[in-house]
Amino acid sequence: MEAVGRVKRIAGPVAHATGLKANMYDLVLVGEEGLMSEVIGISGNKHIIQVYEDTSGVKPGEPVKETGGPLMAQLGPGILTTIYDGIQRPLPLLAERSGDFVSRGIFVDGIDHKKKWEFMPTVKKGDVVKPGQTIGTVQEQLLIKHKIMVPPRHKGGTVKEIHSGNFNVEETVCILEDGSKLVMLQKWPVRVPRPVVKKLPPTIPLRSGQRVIDGFFPLAKGGTAAIPGGFGTGKTVMQQTLSKFAEVDVVIFVGCGERGNEMADLLHEFPELIDPKTGRPLMERSIVYANTSNMPVAAREASVYTGMTTAEYYRDMGYDTMMTADSTSRWAEAMRELASRLEEMPGEEGYPAYLSARLADFYERSGRAEILGGGEGSISIIGAVSPPGGDFTEPVTQGTLRIVKVFWGLDTKLTQRRHFPSINWLESYSLYDKDLEPWFTENVHPDWNKNKRRAMAILQENAELEEIVMLVGSDALPEEQQLTLEVARMIINYWLAQSAFHPVDCTCSFKKQFDLLAATLKYRDYAFDALQRGVSVEQITSVPSKDALAKVKLEEDYEPVLQKALDQMESEFKVLR
Repeated sequence: MEAVGRVKRIAGPVAHATGLKANMYDLVLVGEEGLMSEVIGISGNKHIIQVYEDTSGVKPGEPVKETGGPLMAQLGPGILTTIYDGIQRPLPLLAERSGDFVSRGIFVDGIDHKKKWEFMPTVKKGDVVKPGQTIGTVQEQLLIKHKIMVPPRHKGGTVKEIHSGNFNVEETVCILEDGSKLVMLQKWPVRVPRPVVKKLPPTIPLRSGQRVIDGFFPLAKGGTAAIPGGFGTGKTVMQQTLSKFAEVDVVIFVGCGERGNEMADLLHEFPELIDPKTGRPLMERSIVYANTSNMPVAAREASVYTGMTTAEYYRDMGYDTMMTADSTSRWAEAMRELASRLEEMPGEEGYPAYLSARLADFYERSGRAEILGGGEGSISIIGAVSPPGGDFTEPVTQGTLRIVKVFWGLDTKLTQRRHFPSINWLESYSLYDKDLEPWFTENVHPDWNKNKRRAMAILQENAELEEIVMLVGSDALPEEQQLTLEVARMIINYWLAQSAFHPVDCTCSFKKQFDLLAATLKYRDYAFDALQRGVSVEQITSVPSKDALAKVKLEEDYEPVLQKALDQMESEFKVLR
């Protein structure tokens, strides 16, 4: 790398340089310390650069070196379990070199280039390989077999030599007839989506284990969801719960501009979370990108792209991946700060006019897809949004909701009532409902969708009745409406409320979700039938079996307990007069 430019002007994370030949989004090194930076604008002979590190002390006249390419993610065995900063530098290695605070100008490879991995070939001499095809595997973690693939931009060819044994990521494991050598390391520009054969329709649900999500507002595999919520509404706990129980193979968590203490808590807690699939640490199939609010804003802007490229890499192996970004509001704030430094025309609330376009570019890299190597893989994106004061009308929330298909709105009032997950069932929605209905009918129960609509109708009627109750009290309502209030209370407390910390109730299978809701609706049918026979509301609501239903969700082997409660309910309603 040769110094070919000079700093002309510096303002915060934005530098202007002259004498460069770099292209748009090329990586350059600014100043005597070689601060990692990226070209974000070119005007004549002037290059505008965003610096990923603190620019204190940098002055005009200092050198700017070209690297000859854009910001690349290093992809290969050893990514899993690692905690990175926003530009894929492992934080443990940065801590070793610079102590508690990250020093400037430190270069650290994203993965260990010296560590040996046992490579097992899956092709043989004479086989013809194509881009994206697996040529061998490495057992990266207990559940994750890392597939070594022909790079997407490689033309492929006939295998001349293929080796097995222990290699580091830079050593040749395969030689093709044209003389090209394949290694276990891939490098990919983070802002460029990795190619697939074609995107597939969202017809398979992503099981989350959360009844309010799976039952009312399901997310499809490869889908996009937003979790907006004010401070303390449970966004981080929700994302941890989804990371543990969602039906995915690999979890990528991007902490984008979160408070330092919250990120520190997460970095301590995440490695201690137990994976219910294996009983081992969840971190074994996770990757964390930690970028706190006191880190340079440019790195915050890059972190979501680095995380997304990693997710695409595992999707290309045929895995189902989930990327959670906490929070996209801080990412948007980084864009706003850079836009103001560049003196761009501000849009609504000072955000750049291209805010929605950037959000769309990010979320549209999700999806279930037919991959180059054959088979399917998926990336599901769950983006947390932190609207100031819980105001869902602000630009980032609104821009996100125009793009994503699922909205899980966290409600401060539900949080104050200690109802978790505090997802508001009247404001939230899923646009995957119609696409997923055939799957639930075929794979869970023919009545799944009918019961869901019945329960939602009860909750909507309950919301209208609660306004009347606040004015005149429940005793003034007709008996049918008093009964509706009681059934709605059962759905809310027995079915929707779920403890993230209970060993059994923290997750719930599709079948158990259906059975619990069906039992509550059966109580509703018995209750209204009894009301028609002249039984009082007080008698109906005081049957012991109603309370027995509340305990079923806490039972691991729930079916005998549920059947006993249903038999008890039937006999109790038969004798009511």
